[in-house]
Amino acid sequence: MFPSQGPPDQGGGDLEARLRGLILSNANTTPPGTGLPAPSAPPTQLQSITPSKQQENPAAAVQGGDLEQSSFASRKRPNQAQRRQMNSQLSIPIDTRPIPGAQAGRGSFGQQGHSPWGPSSYQGQFHNHQNQRYQNQQHSPRFQNPGSGSPYSPRTPFPQVSPQSPMHNHQSGPSSQFQPRHHNQFQQQQQQQQQQPGPFARPPAQNRQLYQPGPNQGQGRGRMFPQNGEEIAIQSAHLENLVQERVPIMGIDSVEEAEKEEFRAVVEKVCQAAIAQYEKEDLGNDKFDTSTVELQCFGSLKSGFATKASDMDLALLTPKSNPAPDCPESPIPRLLERKLLDLGYGARLLTRTRVPIIKLCQKPTEKLLSDLLEERAKWESGFVAEPEGDEEIHDSETPDETKERPEMQSTGNQASSTTSATEVVHPKSRRESSDQKQIAFRQKNEQSLGDYYNSAKRLLKKLGGRDLTSTSPDLSEEEGRVLNSVCKAFISGLSSEALSTRLCKYNSIAPLFDPSLPPVQRTLQGIWNQVEGERLAMAWESRPLTESDDKQEYECLTIVEAWRTLQDKHGPLTESSIYNRQLYTASEKLKKISSLQLLFLEQIQYEDPVFYHGRALKIINDLKTRDQPNSGDYVTPIIIAHYVAGVSNNSIREILQNSPHAGATLQQIALHHRALQLAIDYEHALKSSYFEDCDRGIVEEYVSLLRSRNFYRQNVPTESEINFVAKIRTLPDPTQVSPNKPRDRYKDHLEFPKTDIGIQCDINFSAHLAIHNTQLLRCYSHSDPRVKAMILFIKHWSKVRGINTPYRGTLSSYGYVLMVLHYLVNVAQPFVCPNLQAVNHNPPAYLPPAEVEARTICKGRDVRFWRNEAEIKNLSERKMLNHNHDSVGVLLRGFFEYFAQNGQMSTVGNKGFDWGREVLSLRTVGGIVTKQEKGWTGAKTVIETSTIAAPPTPSTVPEARSKPEASPGEQAEEVKTPKLPVKTMEETKEIRHRYLFAIEDPFELDHNVARTVTHNGIVSIRDEFRRAWRIIRSIGKPYEGQEGRLLDPVTSRDDNKSGLQELLTMIHGAAPKSKAAYQEIQT
Repeated sequence: MFPSQGPPDQGGGDLEARLRGLILSNANTTPPGTGLPAPSAPPTQLQSITPSKQQENPAAAVQGGDLEQSSFASRKRPNQAQRRQMNSQLSIPIDTRPIPGAQAGRGSFGQQGHSPWGPSSYQGQFHNHQNQRYQNQQHSPRFQNPGSGSPYSPRTPFPQVSPQSPMHNHQSGPSSQFQPRHHNQFQQQQQQQQQQPGPFARPPAQNRQLYQPGPNQGQGRGRMFPQNGEEIAIQSAHLENLVQERVPIMGIDSVEEAEKEEFRAVVEKVCQAAIAQYEKEDLGNDKFDTSTVELQCFGSLKSGFATKASDMDLALLTPKSNPAPDCPESPIPRLLERKLLDLGYGARLLTRTRVPIIKLCQKPTEKLLSDLLEERAKWESGFVAEPEGDEEIHDSETPDETKERPEMQSTGNQASSTTSATEVVHPKSRRESSDQKQIAFRQKNEQSLGDYYNSAKRLLKKLGGRDLTSTSPDLSEEEGRVLNSVCKAFISGLSSEALSTRLCKYNSIAPLFDPSLPPVQRTLQGIWNQVEGERLAMAWESRPLTESDDKQEYECLTIVEAWRTLQDKHGPLTESSIYNRQLYTASEKLKKISSLQLLFLEQIQYEDPVFYHGRALKIINDLKTRDQPNSGDYVTPIIIAHYVAGVSNNSIREILQNSPHAGATLQQIALHHRALQLAIDYEHALKSSYFEDCDRGIVEEYVSLLRSRNFYRQNVPTESEINFVAKIRTLPDPTQVSPNKPRDRYKDHLEFPKTDIGIQCDINFSAHLAIHNTQLLRCYSHSDPRVKAMILFIKHWSKVRGINTPYRGTLSSYGYVLMVLHYLVNVAQPFVCPNLQAVNHNPPAYLPPAEVEARTICKGRDVRFWRNEAEIKNLSERKMLNHNHDSVGVLLRGFFEYFAQNGQMSTVGNKGFDWGREVLSLRTVGGIVTKQEKGWTGAKTVIETSTIAAPPTPSTVPEARSKPEASPGEQAEEVKTPKLPVKTMEETKEIRHRYLFAIEDPFELDHNVARTVTHNGIVSIRDEFRRAWRIIRSIGKPYEGQEGRLLDPVTSRDDNKSGLQELLTMIHGAAPKSKAAYQEIQT
């Protein structure tokens, strides 16, 4: 069937025949370690069996003789089970194409000692790392060098072209594994592979399919699909032009760098003087060496990735101070803040960050400096403000993100700055037993239920307790008692006594008030859901309107009855999280009942009248009877009455109630509501000096026009009114400072402006790891000139698109730096940068032991990496670190494609990033670990309590002793102030760790660099990557430019005023379109 053209040992026979012989000879082989008989020898080995071995193993001799004397056609065909077993064990590659590594000039297997710069031990480390992604990769089309590769080039695990290889004289044709070879040569090579597995050895044959890649080939994650090369070239050229146009003007220049260095030197002298004075006068350390105090620069300015007008990151190092300045009880941060304020600088100490930092500006405005001094005076007087809501998280371009603020658990309803509920707590201490605590907690008449719930959460925190969630650890016995006490007070303090009495009768709540019943562990979140739902269910009988038809009415009644059954659940509630989900689901169904929505129709705090009108309009449409077209005649007046009664502003509500709106539509009422709110916004803007003095008269006149206008009849605007309104359209938008807008929790009067205050910097008191991290990034910037260009471009793109602000729920600039490096190290093919934490990372042996330790461990973290900048730059200039010759445009295109979709990529043999399952890990071989492996599968709230330096009080400040008057001829003795211990206090931080987007820090492996990214933040980030990828793919197409340009700002001034212009059109009609009319208005 398959005739042989000659004996196998003589090189005869075709490929298929030889494969059949190998398959048949290995039909009875078994994987090693299974305890089964060892595999039989291949046909080429049977000729070497000696007579003695034939006597010991006659079966082998007979089999070998038969194989030599018979043809392939006479052999028995293996059955299906044998073929499956052979396929799982066969490891002979059948791809006859030349090995990609050999084509690309990636070096040879036998030439490991030819590196001109160092020992071959570095090569083994590096190749073992890089083989995982690049064994089957596509190589740069621009690379034409057929010579030997650099010592950092990834090599395939199969032997490549070398003088010692059988393929040395072959330029094309099938792989050497299929060429006839002598049986001794085959046996010798097989023994070498078994004895020397190494990083370049062939993967083991067991448990592998014929077409299945080996274990070193898993990172490719898919095959490449053909793409239009011309389109890719056009898109890459466009991005290349953008880089050449923008990057030169984005980076920091030498003049600005020199100015910042000069300011750093000045601040360093101030810090040295202040710390020396504290050490010598307060601590009595007369031998303190001032020169040991340093203010080192780190972060983007030091790593080479700084942009113009970026903040400067400074690390305060004073190793001789005890306690160290990064210790919570150290007074050094407060001393420096006081000293810098006295010198006229703008300084603000932030203690609720990951580590304390001082925000510093060179030339603060008079108001800013006054506010900072006032805040400092409050602290010195003992006033410490309690944070509310989400803590501020300052943007960070530093590697360790020390400027991130710890976050409080966010709430759905923004509360006011003062607590609306009455809280009276009389514990002797926070750890006192909850049985001795007396809690009086009442809801005010006009306080919303959401605000009341927020007040209960703050009270629970003050009592040292916490709520129980699905991701939080189990409660202690004391925490459980505190939580139940607050839940009980929450129900007792409701403003509606009927609601409170009704709830206490249910079996799920009664044990909180009756100790004789079996105890239950409730959660504050569950109690809040229960109160919300019961309030709706109680109003079922008092609805002014029923549902639109009988079927809908019956379905809603079923929902109400199911809620009451769930409320009266019997037995102990051991699974609070499950019961909470049931309560939440049932209460959400109640909230969707239109007739109940009408009964509780109220304008939420800070809700825009447009959205309030939209909710009322939906209720009208849902309650109109479908079979009676005229049912709106009696439905609309009822809904209008509830709409007016639910307006939050008292003055607007009174005007609407007293206006002649008989027979009016809901749209007319809503327009009147919006006009009155606009008048209030203009009045507030006038008080805030929002307009120029020359425009105040026009604004006041327009406010009078809005309040006197009749919105319930047809108004025909006169020519003078049209011209007057056209002038109003040119003024700034007053809704930007409207009192009806929620307070921006990320901004306060102490926030530094972006410009006009000179150089800004951040003094960090615990930056030891950050300094190592900065040096790592600096070495990456030296490894290839394209690294800096790509990072500057991505930082600029993320800034103009508004997704690089961590305190607003997006990602810091440092996070984008790690994303770019991940792509260049692990995804680009061939790689652009070697993994510096996997290559030559051990410190040189000639260094002193102390230096070796400093380069190995820092604060318990492994900080080893290849940090020889001179060597990296030298190899980079000689183009010996990589074989990737792609342009920056090609790399940028691949970067956006990688993060925009998780399917197969078009230019590399890889799939896109899986945001939901994967973690970016720059230190890891391959660059990816899973969230499951890290345990980063759900958000966690961590409560940290630390001891900090307390503000000085009169009791701790020694009274100044007057010096006794010296008699003539005598010298007065100097009276020294006695040394007092540092007063401390406890500070509690509630930190929210999110893992919606996960980036592992290169050194702090338990720190997620992207922990600040919220749900809205990751939606914005992914949307921007998808938008960028759509724009890139549209380049050169007919629909190019429909979504704008890649670097268009995310917002513009016209967008902010679009809502105001639309409202003015609804009130007064369209604006004049002629240019002459506008010129006449301006004159």
